Amino acid sequence: MTPADTTIPAQPTLRVRRIRLHTQHQAVVVMRTDCHVCRSEGLSARSQVLVSNGKGEVQATLFQVDGDDLIAIDEVGLSETAWERLGLKDGDAVRVSHAPAIDSLASVRQRIYGNRLDARAFVDILRDVVAGRYTEVHLAAFLTASAALPLDENETADLTGAMVDVGERMRWDASIVVDKHCVGGLPGNRTTPIVVAIVAANGLVMPKTSSRAITSPAGTADTMETLAPVELDIATLRRVVESEGGCVAWGGAVHLSPADDIFVRVERELDIDTQGQLVASVLSKKIAAGSTHVVIDIPVGPTAKVRSEDAASRLAERLSAVAARFNLATTCVQTDGSQPVGRGIGPALEALDVLAVLNNAAEAPDDLRRRAAALAGAALEIGGKAAKGQGLDLALATLASGWAWSKFEAICQAQGGLRVPPKASYIHPLTAARAGRVVYINNRKLSRLAKLAGAPEAKAAGVHMEVRLGDEIDRGQPLLHVHAETSGELSYALDYAARAGDIVEVEA
Repeated sequence: MTPADTTIPAQPTLRVRRIRLHTQHQAVVVMRTDCHVCRSEGLSARSQVLVSNGKGEVQATLFQVDGDDLIAIDEVGLSETAWERLGLKDGDAVRVSHAPAIDSLASVRQRIYGNRLDARAFVDILRDVVAGRYTEVHLAAFLTASAALPLDENETADLTGAMVDVGERMRWDASIVVDKHCVGGLPGNRTTPIVVAIVAANGLVMPKTSSRAITSPAGTADTMETLAPVELDIATLRRVVESEGGCVAWGGAVHLSPADDIFVRVERELDIDTQGQLVASVLSKKIAAGSTHVVIDIPVGPTAKVRSEDAASRLAERLSAVAARFNLATTCVQTDGSQPVGRGIGPALEALDVLAVLNNAAEAPDDLRRRAAALAGAALEIGGKAAKGQGLDLALATLASGWAWSKFEAICQAQGGLRVPPKASYIHPLTAARAGRVVYINNRKLSRLAKLAGAPEAKAAGVHMEVRLGDEIDRGQPLLHVHAETSGELSYALDYAARAGDIVEVEA
């Protein structure tokens, strides 16, 4: 009698089709409901599946369709995110199966039920997050669990370390490597390019990696991109820093603390920004970039991210305590967050303010100049280039002499060439309904207005401020100008302004 054949048949393959489905960062596959693989594997809509092509694999969420209007029965359609991760071309063969169980979700469930996590648990979670194994639901569960029971200092430090460990890490020959960060929440606060130019002009090393906008009308990378290329790989970033002492690059391109970009995306949708996650986000990027000293700007104001001096002090204490565990020296500076910084809100408009300050132009916003010089001065002091209390004067002198502009120009050229920021096609004023004094500016409404005008995706879009707190103005005088690249976006922004109430409050 011949023994039964127990060989497991090879898993069938499907042909891939690029369906040009844009899901932002989520990997999605589309299959027919009557597909033989769906039936044999028991796959249904929203199943988690593993797609592999022999060279790599990606975990994705399955959606299903009836009929052959979109894909054939032996095909699988892939979203742009899944397509790019696997590096496919139309017609390639792939296998689709159930995704393996994710063991680290047990730790997420422990956190949901109020249990603290240790360093090992955070490492396991972060590895799965960066590998793309967590769905948006899993990510939201982890972040919400970390907010409902706030991370304590040990957990914050362990999360910070895990975020560093799962990404790239840079090291420099210099004994002192400085960095600067703002916790955010204040429109127009685009001090970073100025600070980098001042600090590098004085001989310190400052490899600045910055974020794109999260909830704001512009991130530093968005603004810098209107002046020079920012998507630098690690080799290019290192070359720029070694030749010029500094750079302003997009952190997402160099994969430093890659989990942070994933968390930020979900935090934006949940509209949560907890202290533990903020601290881990800020410090993991600085540690991964090889920094030894960092200056942290904490704007404080009624419509800023940090609302009170007490809250700012608590945040500064946690930042300093966690940073010390990684031998990262911090200087936290509380700054005025009652109104926007400079006049421009939006990538190109903020870039024009930066250029005006660096070029010592007569129209340069003095508040941006003074704030950037104060932060650069703090960096010069902790970097040993200025005595305590003398950093501000050195920073201002570096600006006035033109050294900062020369250094910034050289950095831009090293990154790929200095660009001219674009200008909006449509500009419309919002005027004062009464004469009086400007007593209140709502930062959150201003940011919303600039985003509805098209910022940051439309680089020239945003808001240009014409007044500041304390200004005496006449009825009908422009309070601000809305800049847009299309008439539709301008109309959308103006409609919001009409419904939002006082964005700039004038007291008669």
